[in-house]
Amino acid sequence: MFIYLSKKIAIPNNVRLKSLSWNGDQGWIACGGENGMLKVLKLDSGNPAERQRGLAAPSNLSMNQTLEGHNGPVMCVTWNENYRKLTTSDEHGLIIVWMLHKGMWFEEMINNRNVSTVRDMKWARDGQRICIAYEDGHVIVGSVDGNRLWGKELGIELCFLEWAPDGRNLLFATLDHKVQIYDSAGNYVAKLPLLTDDKVPIVAIEWYDVAAGLAEHDQPSLALGFANGLLQLMRGEADDQPIVVDTGMAATKVRWNTTGTVIVVAGTHSSATPGGERREIAMMQFLSPKGEHLRTLKVPGSSVASLSFEGGSLRIAIAVDSFIYFANIRPNYKWGFFAETIVCAYPKFERADSAVLFANVKSGERTTVYVRKLLHVRSCSRNCALVALSHEGTAPYRVQLCNAVGSPIDSKDFGIEPRVVALTDYHFVACSGEQIYVWQYRTLTAKLTSVAAAGASLRRREGREQAFHVDDLETGAGAAGAAGGGGAMGGLERDLAKLPSDRPTADPIIAVCATERLLLLARESSALLICSLPHVSLEARHQLGVRPVSMAVNCDGTRLSVVDANGALTLFSLETDASSGEWGGRLQFERKDVWDFKWAADNPQLFALMEKTRMHVFRGLEAEEPVLSSAFLCDFSDLAVSAALLDELVAQPESASADLMLTYDTKALRDAKEALHSGSIPEAYALVEQNSHPRLWRLVAEAALGARELAIAEKASVKAADYSTLQLIAKLKLLDDARMVGAEVHAYYGRFDEAEQAYLAMDRRDLALELRSRLGDPFGIVRLVQQGGGGDDTLLQHAYDAIGDYYAERQRPAKAAQNYAQSKNAEALIKCYYGLEDYAGLEKLVHALPESSPLLAQLGAKFASVGLAKQATLAYTKAGDIHGAVKACTDLNDWAAAVELGEAHGLADVERLLAAYARSLLDEGKTMMAVELYAKAGRATDAAKLLTQLARADAAAHAPPLRVKKLYVLAALQVESFRKKALYGATTAGGHTTAQTLAGLMKDDATTGSDRSLDSAWRGAEAYHFLCLAQRQLYDGDVNGAMRTAQRLKEYEQVLEPSTIYLLVALTAFRAQFYSQCSRALIKLEALSLPAEQHEACEQLALAIFTRFMPEDPSVRRHACPKCEAAVNDWFAACGECGTHFAACVASGRALVEGRSVNVWRCRTCKHRAYEHEMGGRAHCPLCHAPVDAARQAARP
Repeated sequence: MFIYLSKKIAIPNNVRLKSLSWNGDQGWIACGGENGMLKVLKLDSGNPAERQRGLAAPSNLSMNQTLEGHNGPVMCVTWNENYRKLTTSDEHGLIIVWMLHKGMWFEEMINNRNVSTVRDMKWARDGQRICIAYEDGHVIVGSVDGNRLWGKELGIELCFLEWAPDGRNLLFATLDHKVQIYDSAGNYVAKLPLLTDDKVPIVAIEWYDVAAGLAEHDQPSLALGFANGLLQLMRGEADDQPIVVDTGMAATKVRWNTTGTVIVVAGTHSSATPGGERREIAMMQFLSPKGEHLRTLKVPGSSVASLSFEGGSLRIAIAVDSFIYFANIRPNYKWGFFAETIVCAYPKFERADSAVLFANVKSGERTTVYVRKLLHVRSCSRNCALVALSHEGTAPYRVQLCNAVGSPIDSKDFGIEPRVVALTDYHFVACSGEQIYVWQYRTLTAKLTSVAAAGASLRRREGREQAFHVDDLETGAGAAGAAGGGGAMGGLERDLAKLPSDRPTADPIIAVCATERLLLLARESSALLICSLPHVSLEARHQLGVRPVSMAVNCDGTRLSVVDANGALTLFSLETDASSGEWGGRLQFERKDVWDFKWAADNPQLFALMEKTRMHVFRGLEAEEPVLSSAFLCDFSDLAVSAALLDELVAQPESASADLMLTYDTKALRDAKEALHSGSIPEAYALVEQNSHPRLWRLVAEAALGARELAIAEKASVKAADYSTLQLIAKLKLLDDARMVGAEVHAYYGRFDEAEQAYLAMDRRDLALELRSRLGDPFGIVRLVQQGGGGDDTLLQHAYDAIGDYYAERQRPAKAAQNYAQSKNAEALIKCYYGLEDYAGLEKLVHALPESSPLLAQLGAKFASVGLAKQATLAYTKAGDIHGAVKACTDLNDWAAAVELGEAHGLADVERLLAAYARSLLDEGKTMMAVELYAKAGRATDAAKLLTQLARADAAAHAPPLRVKKLYVLAALQVESFRKKALYGATTAGGHTTAQTLAGLMKDDATTGSDRSLDSAWRGAEAYHFLCLAQRQLYDGDVNGAMRTAQRLKEYEQVLEPSTIYLLVALTAFRAQFYSQCSRALIKLEALSLPAEQHEACEQLALAIFTRFMPEDPSVRRHACPKCEAAVNDWFAACGECGTHFAACVASGRALVEGRSVNVWRCRTCKHRAYEHEMGGRAHCPLCHAPVDAARQAARP
């Protein structure tokens, strides 16, 4: 990272500052000082639309409000960002809470204890509570609305406090150099262990809010600063292995940045002047969360009173004496640029991995991959390398090569700690302090496209690895190589994956860079080692005189740029004098505050650098006019610098603008463009001759072609070595029409709309169509054809097909289907309709496709996959695949269709499959599933047999009568279904004949004759129906109706147990006072072969009844037999005189003997009858539960 001072604000009247805080959400800065001075400032970038892109942290002061209320020095200022409140306190103990109203800050609450000084106060992370610590040990915790939650005297002298991130604990630092832990209610918990001298004062306690996310899940978040410069970093209050860092200065302040990736220690460093005097220098050290030194910033003034980070941590405000200094921070992002793709790592706080984003700056496509413990990202022209800790391999580190979409190409595990790394098109280099690892890789792209790779296949063998000690490199002792020895460094065979760091060096490696031919290593002593690749043999050793942080070599390997830790850039010549053999050494060039550098890829004299907020371009050692920018340099080629807005990308990686790149033209390119725009082409030609470059000559050629000056264009193309443009010029010379020349020039330079308009203006619509066809622009083809531009049907069909592909690739199947329908692409239509779940459209395709189409089988499979058996059968049948149709039906349990297909096409397999499946269900005890299977297959008689068997078994097991009734009804309905099918199944449009009827009757007789139980299904249903009806009537109090229904049960002695029938008759007759009927029922019971106990009980019951009541029935109204007119009761099942059988009303149980004077209703399903008045209000048949005819139901009163 790099830090530089960018702005200074002076406080009026030279008031010394004591406190400072920057609101990270809204951007306000509160600063307090002596004499009660309190100000709120705001830095604003102005109108976002007018803000210059790529310029980091503009700092225009847009607000400067002085707040009055304090009299003493304002020692503490703290923001409540969630509730937009500012809390301040002064030396006398006065606390003021400020609120924002209409853009101005006003007092909201005041509290003055006036006993002790407020040493520290902080809001909890959620903004709900504030803790105030007084020097005398008094602590107050209050709520955001001003209520006091609790207060307590701790009995110790306090100096600092800090909330735990979850708000459950509070840490208090005391003046006697201890840290105590209390819970949020003020109860003592424990003492925080300190690894420093107990006599060293504590200057800060800072606990980063881990809920906001950590770059690494195990990194420290709690920091304690001591006056002697020691810094104790802990992962929490219970961390027993903290990290202790010695900053080497007297510390005064410690602060985390807003992302937890950097911690700053501010203080003073004492140094001796040449005169022997001691001088205190104010400085700030920036450290990583694990205490690694990142950067040091010297600050003008005596000491740092306070500091605070801006939200996003790209700026820091520093209070020094009576000034506020602002420093811009340029982070060390892990990023690279190759193949028009930005690859950038950013923390994914909800994951332990680092997210690596691959963003194509041209297409806008983005891909994110996740890497655990990512250390470095490097890129070359074709690939990028992700270096991370290895969790799976045999070595602790892994490098993974990726292409532009983040797909891994190759990877290697190695054992050398990669402190600095480099990547070229052929080599990956990793260096620890003393060891060097070189992996010569080969990618598929290099194999296919690189001419150099084809010619050097022996020299650059795939997968060759080398590792060696840096001291051995200078002495020539040898290297460990996985591909064997060879060259100056060969010989020593070692396991590269486990190469240990067992021999330290006094002069470690601190920087590395590489090209295809050179490897440059910089050591701590400022020594530069130049090695050749791929043999890694030492070619030269020089002294740089500076300690590099980064190095880069220009495109021809003649110059080296070096940036040191202070941001100073120096250039060195790598050329060796032929006569003296001395190298060029350091050039007379130096720039300060440089944080990014890029050599031009096609000109060794051009380079660009970022210096504070300016980008400078140099030709040789001469600078061009700088440009305001803070973007990161990506590429410098063709006289244009490309830079990436990484700050925006990392801040919002998932929602950042797609326009992430800025392009800056060099002065030569700008001058050439201006000359071509405003002057004549010959003048521009003369200007470019003075600054010759292929890009400039191509511009001249393009302008000359646009002006029809082919001679100048030809000369410029020769200068640019642009063979394709020369071919175009040769073609244009053969054209006579100037308009045609203009159209061809437009088309060549990609101005296709202008070329099309030119063709249309010449009435050459055919050429416009040809242009759009060559471009692969189906939308343009359709548009031109629809405008009447001709074109054959095949071209239009291909265009619609391409448009359909376009929408299909973008997951818009509805639009794709419309265009596929236009192109009559049935195969693609099937995919679209299937994705849209448009099964009606798929069914139309079945009817539209010819019988020989192989797509019918696909349609059948797709219908079957979603359970549409009918449509699947139609598709398979039309395709001639009867077996496929049958399989689809059986898989979907549509056995009726399967059996019908089998019978129609003589397939015996269907019956065999049906029987086997039914047998397996019966073996598993799944009788009802077997019934359902037979019913679906149209095997009604088999279903009826199973249902009858099940009903009888349930009846024998004394199952609920209603269940038995339902089973008999289902069996009977299956029999009726079979008979209807047998009688009317062969009916055609012309009606069925007597022969057909006879055939159906014979089939019915043949089927039911073997099992007469099928004929008794209705009798079983009737028996259990009347049994349930009689009991329901009895419980409803209709004892007469219950007695009549129970008498009807005498007809069903073969279905029901006689004892059940006559017991019910006796009971209902007794309750209805029909003692004669009761006596007959008891006599019948006594005649049955009952167990002795039941027989005796019947006798005792009869004795008890008939000793009190005479066996006589009350007189009732009798009815005349419809046939012989004999008197009969309404519970008789038959006439005693003529034997005529009386049907029973299924609604009441009474016999239907009232003749035609009473209307009788008949069920259309079971054919049973009931009195019309008994059916009033019923919606279903009492027996079979079939719906009552709606018209008849509505007509009833």
